[in-house]
Amino acid sequence: MFNNKSKSDNSESPVPSGSASLIGSGTSMKGDITSSGDLRIDGTLVGNIICSAKVIIGAGGVVEGDVSGQQADIMGKVSGTIKVKELLQLKSNCHVNGNLYSAKLQIEPAATFNGQCHMTQEEPKSLNSNKQGSDARKDGFQKTPSLAIS
Repeated sequence: MFNNKSKSDNSESPVPSGSASLIGSGTSMKGDITSSGDLRIDGTLVGNIICSAKVIIGAGGVVEGDVSGQQADIMGKVSGTIKVKELLQLKSNCHVNGNLYSAKLQIEPAATFNGQCHMTQEEPKSLNSNKQGSDARKDGFQKTPSLAIS
C-alpha cells in the first residue's frame, strides 16, 4: 500500500524551465545562442542571440550580431539588429550600431544609438487589413505608436 522508496532514492529532479543563463565578464564566445530563459551577457559574443525571454547586455558586455527576444536591457555594446517583442531599454552609456524593432522603446539620455528605429505592435492579420484604411492620413502616412525617451 505504501511506497518503500525514500525521497533520496528518487533520482529524478525537476529541471526549472526558464532558468537564467550568464556569460560572465572575461568570457569570449563565437556562435549563436538560443535560450528559452533569461540571458545575461557580461562578456563578448560574436554571434546571434535568439531568446524567448529577457536579454540583458551588461555594461561590460559586447555583442557582434543580431539580438532577438521578448524584452531587452542594453547597457553595453551591440553591433547588429535588435528585435524585441515588448520593451527595449537602451541604458546610459550603451552603444548600439544597428536597427531596432520593438513595440516599446526607452532610451536614456547618455545612450548612443546609430540606426533606424521601427516601432511595431503585433496584431492579428484580420485587424491589419481593416485598420489600414481607417488609419491612413491624407499625407500618406499611418498613425504609429509614440516613442518614450527618458
